[in-house]
Amino acid sequence: MSDIRIGISGWRYGPWRKDFYPKGLHQDDELAFASRAVNSIEINGSFYSLQTPERYLGWRDETPEGFVFAVKGPRYITHVRRLKDIEEPVANFFASGPLLLGDKLGPFLWQFPPNMKFDEARFARFLALLPRNRQAARECAQGCAERLKGNGGLAIEGNARLRHAVEVRHESFVCEAFVKLLRKHQVALVVADSAGKWPYVEDVTADFVYMRLHGDVELYSSGYTARALRRWKERIQHWSRGSQVEDARLIVPGPPPRRAARDVYCYFDNDQKVHAPYDARRLLQKLSLDHDLMTEPGVVPEVAL
Repeated sequence: MSDIRIGISGWRYGPWRKDFYPKGLHQDDELAFASRAVNSIEINGSFYSLQTPERYLGWRDETPEGFVFAVKGPRYITHVRRLKDIEEPVANFFASGPLLLGDKLGPFLWQFPPNMKFDEARFARFLALLPRNRQAARECAQGCAERLKGNGGLAIEGNARLRHAVEVRHESFVCEAFVKLLRKHQVALVVADSAGKWPYVEDVTADFVYMRLHGDVELYSSGYTARALRRWKERIQHWSRGSQVEDARLIVPGPPPRRAARDVYCYFDNDQKVHAPYDARRLLQKLSLDHDLMTEPGVVPEVAL
């Protein structure tokens, strides 16, 4: 059986207040509310700056049992350093506390800027550096800066596997060498719907699929129609069964590596006009995944199918 997660990218947005978030809801309660309306959320704050162990523990404790976070890797690694000399920054990231999410830790997302071209050797070094389980992450974190040592960010047992996904935005990545590299390291290539602004490809490169839906007509702003959501539902169902749709847009032709099932993570990032949480709710309902979520009238706003 595959695990299908449908959620939102971040949860703290001013326009959502008194709309998706009920009037009077305290800002400190927004994560607790959102995590009972969808079954996964991307943590965006980790992209802009290192978070703290206390924050990760707080997020873990505020969300219900069975909830899953995706964690966005720091832009300092992807946008500032552009994958150059990143051993210590990567160690700092894992020492900062994401492992403390425990069973609620899902994939790590690494997003790259639109002006960054594919450099096979540089990406190969980066992918080889990423830890594939908790033990490897703890070992990686030993190389962190002195200020992060002994902060409690690694205080979790077990050796569960870690997953990674990359979102690219330059046409030079649309090449067979990139797909082969991702498959070698079992890293997912993000299926990114960006209203045509950045490359859209659907090559399956890992044992899971990671989707980011930024808006199909206007980037970050437009909502998804019922027809568009039906299309995504069909794709998710195929991917979750280990297959792909016949009209898949591929860099490397042919079916994905054979699997009986694949987990799917899908995040709506069309947040500017408060579409994201409602679109996520609609897609959850279309996939009949909303039965364990909070649905009482007046608690989560009603959404029309």
